[in-house]
Amino acid sequence: MSALQAVRPLLDEVRGACTDPTVGAALDRLSVRLDEPLIVALAGKVKAGKSTLLNALIGEQLAPTDAGECTQVVTWYRNGPTYRVVIELTDGSSRQVPFHRDEGALELDLGGTPVEQITRIVVDWPSSRLVDVTLIDTPGLDSIATATSARTQAFLGTADDGESGEADAVIYLMRHVHRTDLTFLEAFRDDAHAGASPISAIAVLSRADEVGACRLDAMGAASRIAESWRVDPRLRRLCQTVVPVAGLIAEAGSTLRESEYRGLATLAAMPRPRVDALLLTTDRFLNDQDCDVTQIEREDLLDRLGVFGVRLAISLIRLGAAPTANALAAELARRSGVVHLRGVLGTVLAERRDILKARVALAGLDAALTTMTDERFEPFRIRLERIGASAHEFTEVHLLNAVRSGALAFRAAEIDELDRLLGSIGGPARSRLGIGSDANLVEAVLSGVDRWRRRAENPMTPLDLADAARAVARTYEGLMPASQPDSPR
Repeated sequence: MSALQAVRPLLDEVRGACTDPTVGAALDRLSVRLDEPLIVALAGKVKAGKSTLLNALIGEQLAPTDAGECTQVVTWYRNGPTYRVVIELTDGSSRQVPFHRDEGALELDLGGTPVEQITRIVVDWPSSRLVDVTLIDTPGLDSIATATSARTQAFLGTADDGESGEADAVIYLMRHVHRTDLTFLEAFRDDAHAGASPISAIAVLSRADEVGACRLDAMGAASRIAESWRVDPRLRRLCQTVVPVAGLIAEAGSTLRESEYRGLATLAAMPRPRVDALLLTTDRFLNDQDCDVTQIEREDLLDRLGVFGVRLAISLIRLGAAPTANALAAELARRSGVVHLRGVLGTVLAERRDILKARVALAGLDAALTTMTDERFEPFRIRLERIGASAHEFTEVHLLNAVRSGALAFRAAEIDELDRLLGSIGGPARSRLGIGSDANLVEAVLSGVDRWRRRAENPMTPLDLADAARAVARTYEGLMPASQPDSPR
């Protein structure tokens, strides 16, 4: 029985015995969350590019990217049968609000409601990209307004108040590896059942085009930096991977307009030395009086793509790689890194939905039972501890944490094997085993079981490694029932 299957009946029983209306409401919400799409929050410092990246992931300009009042509130974007925006207030009430959209982000009419009185904004939007995941845009963590940052901390459960957060996983945007970034990732989902785990977080090297001073090879430089971050021990134990993304061209790749393509094509047709001179500085690009593209059009292109995006688009058109607007949009999206990030979101996180939901449920139950001092809840607490201790999924998470933090002194080849096996928890069996489609999957599983059992039984193996080896052998055994090509465990 999986951890998620074990926690459902316990949650129902605790809810049935609970008489506190506040705690009961929290348990009801927890129960609903188990069947909802994966809830993924985008977090980071102010101006990290969260809203821009969210728009790119959805494929539409929805989230406002300016410093308006809506960016100061936690905003949910979820799939819905119709277009609707609701604000939920601190007094427990909610109401639908009017909105409009004119070739850009949503503009909401909050009716004069102060942001301090808004708990969250919920945007229901029919979108295939939101069927399996709900995306949350959060205010900047280092906002000058303390209350604004506090909303994000409270939502994600990283505030020092003992409250669990509402996100199942997080995409954390960062431009450098700062101590505050590591502190946030350490705090996110740092619970008693699995600790601060790399499986629930993805790091994004944001505004990656700026890493290489907006040169055409900027994404190559960003990719090298991201690779160094992936093996950085400080980050490796806290996030699954690091993906470089140029947010502006990612968003433009999803929302490019024909008029913008025509402007770029006009620039591409101009003499190369003339265009290169124009793009030396933003001031020169915007203020040139003899350009074939109007100043207003150039301002729009710079706002939508940035200097790097304009340079890249012109280069692609000149090379014949983007003969149409659709072709250019596809190239921009691919080169921005957002296609890779969508793949990670749809595999690394989506395949781990059950374990991520189970962690949320156990953390929420733990928080609820802590408030219940009546002795009749003691059996529930004992069952909760047993689920957390016996669920092999959590053993695997603890083991992955130990491997990535260097706490287990396995050989280098063994660490590589464990990182592949445990780092892909929930993924296809062949991927976790590191074998091709023509290999005998059952033989690979049996070989792994035998190898790690012998490692555990070797009298020269230290006790901590022997315990870990037995857990690895069990992981291999667990792959046997799912030993079919591309079958998740």
